[in-house]
Amino acid sequence: MKNLLANIKIKVEEKVYLKDPEGSEKGRDIVRNGTLLIDELGLEAFTFKKLAERINSTEATIYRYFESKHMLLSYLISWYWNWLEYRLVFAINNIDSPEERLRIAIRILAGQIENDLEFEHMDEVTLQRIVVAESAKAYLTKAVDANNKEGFFLSYKRLCKRIADIVHEINPDYKYPATLVSTVAESAHYQHFFALHLPSLTNINEDGNGQLEDFLTHLVFKAIEK
Repeated sequence: MKNLLANIKIKVEEKVYLKDPEGSEKGRDIVRNGTLLIDELGLEAFTFKKLAERINSTEATIYRYFESKHMLLSYLISWYWNWLEYRLVFAINNIDSPEERLRIAIRILAGQIENDLEFEHMDEVTLQRIVVAESAKAYLTKAVDANNKEGFFLSYKRLCKRIADIVHEINPDYKYPATLVSTVAESAHYQHFFALHLPSLTNINEDGNGQLEDFLTHLVFKAIEK
C-alpha cells in the first residue's frame, strides 16, 4: 500500500498554471515557499518579488510557472480540493453505508488536518489556513466566469458533486443536494475564520474539539431526513 501511495500525484487543472510546478524541484520550491509566504503576509502583501527573495531566485523564474499571484492562489486552492477528494475516496472505499460515507465526508470538510507525508513539498496545515482566509478571493473576481470556463474550479465542483451524490443516495427526494454541500464546505471555512477572528459570530471554539463537525453533521442530517 505504501508503494501504491508513493505513485499518487495531485493533479491540478492545466489552465491554472503556465508550467506544471510538480515537474521540477524549482516549481515545488515555489509552491512550498509561496504557501508559507502567503500565510505569513496575506495575499494583499504577498508579491512575487518577495517570494523570489525567499527562494534565492528571480521574479522571471516564478512568472514562468504562474501568470500572477491570483493564479498561484488558484493553484493552491485547487490543489487543496483535489487533496481532500483524494482523502475522501481513500476513506470511504469499501464502506457500504451511505450515511457513514456522508459522515466521513463532513469530517474531512470540517476537521483539523495534519501534514500528509505522502506530499512532502506541501504544508497542508498551512494550506488549510490559506483556504480559510483567502479562498473566496480565488473566485470573487470579475474574471470568475472566464476562469470557470477554463476549469479553474473543477476540483471544488467535483468534490462537492461527489458528496452531493451521497446525499442523493440517502434521500433521492431531497431537492438541494448541491446547495447543501457547497453551503457546508463554505461554512466550514467561515466558522474556522470566525472562531479565530470574530468569535461572537460562532459557538465554535478556536481549538474545535469536534464542535464544527458535530454542528455540520447535525445540520446536514436534519436537512435531508425523510
